[in-house]
Amino acid sequence: MTTTTEPVPSRSTARLRRSGVSVRLRITATVAVLVGITLGSAGFMAYLIEDQRLEAQTTEEIEQELDEFGRLSEEGTDPATGAPFASVDRLLELFMLRNVPDDDELLVGWVGDGVVSYFPNDDLVRDPEFLAAARPLVTASSSARLETAEGEVMVTSQPVRRGDERGALLVVVYLDEDRAELLDTMRTYTAVAALSMLLLVVVAFWQSGRLLAPLRVLRETADEIGETDLSRRIPLTGNDDITALTRTVNSMLDRLEDAFVDQRRFLDDAGHELRTPLTVLRGHLELLDAADPAEVEETKALLLDEVDRMARLVGDLILLAKSDRPDFVTPGPVELDELTEDVLAKARGLAERQWLLDASAEVAVRLDAQRLTQALLQLADNAVKHTRPGDVVALGSSYDDGVARLWVRDTGPGVAPEDRAKIFERFGRGRVPDHDEGFGLGLSIVSAIAHAHGGSVAVEDAHPRGARFVITIPGPAAAAPTAVPEEEPWPAS
Repeated sequence: MTTTTEPVPSRSTARLRRSGVSVRLRITATVAVLVGITLGSAGFMAYLIEDQRLEAQTTEEIEQELDEFGRLSEEGTDPATGAPFASVDRLLELFMLRNVPDDDELLVGWVGDGVVSYFPNDDLVRDPEFLAAARPLVTASSSARLETAEGEVMVTSQPVRRGDERGALLVVVYLDEDRAELLDTMRTYTAVAALSMLLLVVVAFWQSGRLLAPLRVLRETADEIGETDLSRRIPLTGNDDITALTRTVNSMLDRLEDAFVDQRRFLDDAGHELRTPLTVLRGHLELLDAADPAEVEETKALLLDEVDRMARLVGDLILLAKSDRPDFVTPGPVELDELTEDVLAKARGLAERQWLLDASAEVAVRLDAQRLTQALLQLADNAVKHTRPGDVVALGSSYDDGVARLWVRDTGPGVAPEDRAKIFERFGRGRVPDHDEGFGLGLSIVSAIAHAHGGSVAVEDAHPRGARFVITIPGPAAAAPTAVPEEEPWPAS
């Protein structure tokens, strides 16, 4: 079976992939499009509304003129005779004398087959196209539109009859005058909207650049962070979402730096510790006389001992490597007093010591019983190495204020204050007995188990003498083991 691997993009390749339209330009273009659509839609809607308003206003003005003419025709009298109007011509003449049309209006009096009067003076009344369009309107109240040299006009008629004489009042309205005013207004609006849009785009470009500046700094700083130098941090400015992102990235860089430093130190220490048994193996194999059976057996026993020692070292290193995984511990309901007594019973087989139980807390807590047993036995084994037959090694547990404590106490020489922090580090060792062949990983495993439970481990002076190693684990107690809800463990890798 063949496998293929994707090439890892270099930093220059990443920069090439980033080339294109920047986020700043995208934000600015989006603002420009949205503002343009908004202003354009607002202008278009305003134009439609105003155009309809002008149409309604024109219709209302025409109806007002026709209503006045209708009342004069039905109810009015001729001032000269005091009697109703005898002719259509006289009615139209008096109406035009009493009414002043608007600037965009023309009043035309039509009697028989032609125009007899009009106001104001306008050449439209002599236009053949106008006369042809107006002639059908004399006999029926209606309206018509036509194009003229002065633009579109609307002609509305009000027929009238006196005896056999027929005529009509024609109200002519020039529509383009009002529309021209509306178009002037819309041109002004367009200019103002364009300037406003330009101003908004400039402000959006400036503001987006200002808001994205921390992201630019973040990217530039991230580009400058090398694989071997994780000490650079992104400067914090302001107190907004981007600042929170910057703070999160800095926190991630802290964790990465700690992980890289810890990994490098771990590899250096492991390589240093493994180099010695490998050198021993190589040296004995090079000097081995295969023809001497006694030397072969002696070398075999020595090399097997070194192999066992290396296997134990590798096992401890693997255990420490797993301590950072979420499934390293699987908490469950544990009776603290039963756990303490069980560990004490197991520890009695380590060596001939005076094994004692200091105290045990009768409370159910959530712990990983196997990991805590491993840690306590490691502390008990450490106490055995630093004591002699007949010395006291005691175990105990307590629970106060939501904190569980488990400890191992011995009456050995104790731990010097300057060594108390170092002994919990990987391969860290204080004063070591002559017969101790450990690697300095036992207490670091105890520390890893305590930290995996959210707690800690420390050493203090015991009374009247010796050392007391205490594992402290915070956590609420359960009323009973069955009352503690089970949690599903993380899936193992």
